[in-house]
This record gives sequence, C-alpha cells and structure tokens, in this order.
Amino acid sequence: MMITHPFHDADGDKLREECGVFGVINAADAAAITALGLHALQHRGQEAAGITSFDGKEFYSRRGLGHVADNFSSGGAIGELPGSMAVGHVRYSTTGGAGLRNVQPLYAELASGGFAIAHNGNISNAIHLRQALVQKGAIFQSTSDTEVIIHLIATSRYPTLLDRFVDALRLVEGAYSLICTTPKRMVACRDPLGIRPLVMGKLGDAIVFASETVALDVVGAQFVREVEPGELVEVRPDGRVTSHRPFGDSNPRPCIFEHVYFSRPDSIMGGTSVYQARRQIGMELAKESPVEADLVVPVPDSGVPAAIGYAQQSGIPFELGIIRSHYVGRTFIQPSDGQRTSSVKRKHNANRALVEGKRIVLIDDSIVRGTTSLKIVEMMREAGAAEVHMRIASPPTMHSCFYGVDTPERSKLLAAKMDVDAMRDFIQADSLAFVSIDGLYRAVGTDSRKASCPQYCDACFTGDYPTTLTDHGDLEAATPPAKPVKVA
Repeated sequence: MMITHPFHDADGDKLREECGVFGVINAADAAAITALGLHALQHRGQEAAGITSFDGKEFYSRRGLGHVADNFSSGGAIGELPGSMAVGHVRYSTTGGAGLRNVQPLYAELASGGFAIAHNGNISNAIHLRQALVQKGAIFQSTSDTEVIIHLIATSRYPTLLDRFVDALRLVEGAYSLICTTPKRMVACRDPLGIRPLVMGKLGDAIVFASETVALDVVGAQFVREVEPGELVEVRPDGRVTSHRPFGDSNPRPCIFEHVYFSRPDSIMGGTSVYQARRQIGMELAKESPVEADLVVPVPDSGVPAAIGYAQQSGIPFELGIIRSHYVGRTFIQPSDGQRTSSVKRKHNANRALVEGKRIVLIDDSIVRGTTSLKIVEMMREAGAAEVHMRIASPPTMHSCFYGVDTPERSKLLAAKMDVDAMRDFIQADSLAFVSIDGLYRAVGTDSRKASCPQYCDACFTGDYPTTLTDHGDLEAATPPAKPVKVA
C-alpha cells in the first residue's frame, strides 16, 4: 500500500558546504583570476560571492548575493577591483544566516592597516567569544562567526599583526581555512586538524590559494602542495614565501565528506582523486551489499561516479535511468497552484524507456531527511520499475556537523530516528544499504577506520567530534537518536 508523508523542499535535503575561498598575490589581473577561480568553486556556495583587492595603496571590495557570474563580469565589476592581490569567497549561509552584511570577504581597518578575510569552516565557540567581546565593548557589523576572528586580532596585545593573528586563532575552536590580506602580505592557513581543505599553486610569479585543486586547474595554475593542517603560509609582494607552524603537531582529521560529495570530482584531495575515490566507494558498496538487478542507475549528478563503480564491480549494466535538468535554480517561479510539481520532478525525470519493467539499483551519495529519496523511489515506480533497490555511497548520517556544513538539526536526520529497515520502509524501497565506515575508509585509501586515531573527521557518521563544541555540545548531547520506528 502506498503511503504519504509531509515533505520539506528537496533543496533542503542535501548537505551543503558553507563556502569556498580563493586568493592570489603578485598577479597583474588578480581580481579577474579570483573571479575565475571562484566560478570553479561555485558548487561550494551559491548564495553570495565577494572579492576584495589591493593595489598597493588602497583596498577595494565588491560583494553581492547570487552566483559569481551575476556579480563579476569581465567588464565593470572587475574593473572596479584593481591591484595585484585579491581574495574571494563564495558562500552558502549557515552560521550568521543570509544577507549582504555576512557576505565575505569581511574587511576591517585595524591599527596596522586594512585587513580582509575569507573563511571556509565554522567556529564552534563563536557565540561564547562574541558574547565576551561585546561585553568588552566590541561592536559587530555582521552576524558571521568570521567577524569574531577580526575582533580577536584587533584586541590582541601582541606586537606584530602575524602574532596577533596567531593569538586570535589560539582562542577559536572548530574548523577554518582562511585567506587573509593586509597591505604587506597574504596569509593562508588551516586549523590544526585540517578539517576544511586548502591548497597552494603557482601561476607564473603569482602564488594562488584555493579550497580545491580544480580552481587551480581552471585559472591555469600549477598545483604546488596542500597547506598543511595547522600551517600558516605567508606570502609577501616580493615573492617571499614563509611557512609558520605555531600550533605544534597534531593528528590531522580532514573532512571525509569532501570525498563523498562536497568536492568536485575533478579535484584532488589528500593526494587522492575525488572521482576515483567515489568510484571506489561504489565498488565497496557492490562488495558489501550485492543485489540481483538489471540496471545500476545513479541519482545525478552526485551519484554518478559511485554508480559507475558499483556497475563495474557487480557486472550489472550502468544506465542513465534518471535525467537531470541543469536549468533549475534555487528560486523557481511556479506558474500556478494547479501546475505545481515537486522540486524533485523539476530537477529529475525518470527515463521510462530504460527503467520500465526493470529491477533497478539506485545509487546516491547520502540520505539526510529522506524526503528526496522517497520521491526518487516513487518516480521510478511510476515509470514502471519492477524493483527499486537503494544503495548509499556513505554511512548513515546520524549526527549534525558543526564544522562548516549546513546539516539539519539531529532530530530531522532520518538515520538518527530510524534503523536501516525502518528507513527502507520510509523511502518505500525494496532494499536499502549504506557503505560501511570501514568500506568508506578503504575507498579513500586507508585499510579501515582506526577507532583510537581516526584519519578523517567522520563525526556526521560516528558522532566522534575531533574538537570541543563549546556552543553546540549541549545541543548534540540533548538530542539522542530516537528508537527505531517502523513505517506501517
């Protein structure tokens, strides 16, 4: 018997990265290069974009809501951003919410001069720090956690800007990849665990920093290396590059979900091809959770590499049984109530000629609330699929992320409320299986997850948070998973 459920919009049923950062120093057309780099990182943040440049005398900023192309054309906008140094940011709002005042890079006039900062990540004690700063008289212009870093720098009593910067970072918890510009230098750094990614490249005499290697590829820069966890890389206008390691040694815990979903498949993360890792996840899925079927069908686009791997390992043919429209934005004008369709239908349509009468293995990257999965399964059945088996290229998402990923509160995560059997019934699939945590680790190049010293941040799957959660720990502890619930 078919059952109905209340739904959220499918746009809210995917985990989203908060942002991407890009910076370049010693390039004649720094702002234009930055805009191109941000365009390559558009998948990391689609609500707003900004660029701040420096021409040796003054800073210039342009920020706007919408995509990079909406705000930075090759003409006027770029012409308003002169200089050989620029930093840029694309944003999907989590901490602080939407609005122009939270669009980065944030800029401030400090005692030492202008200071611009672009941040990927989330400061997990920003609320506590902000309250203490406000009590001391600080006046905030935004609700972004990034502005806390600026105030900590401004109030530090260390003599040099670099020392004040390090002093500020010692006070913050959580995840950050930062690119900052001052009149005398560009500084790029990662938090001591390296949770959020950051890479360095070279373009002629210019040094380039970006969230992903794909941005280096697009601007024509050569990949040099990753910025190491806990490292600050200082680049001066004369080309000198200095590495600082003020936080000592730690065991890195980069976000494993970068391999699953966030990064573009043509990027390299930790020396591993994202595409190859996703294909390998699919192969692990086929080994762990085989099923007799006629076709392997990806949920486009994020499920494609894993579906290819599943098909190769299982011997079941890979087919594009779902076709995605690439012309549906986040804001969609509905013609009328009578003509409304679900957001899933606007983005995806079953390829009926292929799937009718077939046993289908659907491959997707994750299940968050479960609403999209249910709609996709329903769509395949309406197209005549004989059986629909769901395979997920990540373990169950049971915990919220507090490190720069827009995760629903834990009570809305399907895997926090139901066991796998109940989830299968909820999405109305004939079977459901997730890759194991060890299978995921094997796919990204390690033997298995070492419980005593995990090689990645996998807290969204395991609840093993690598840092303290001053602002959020009570919330996580107060929201235990509900008992498994069967859907009748």
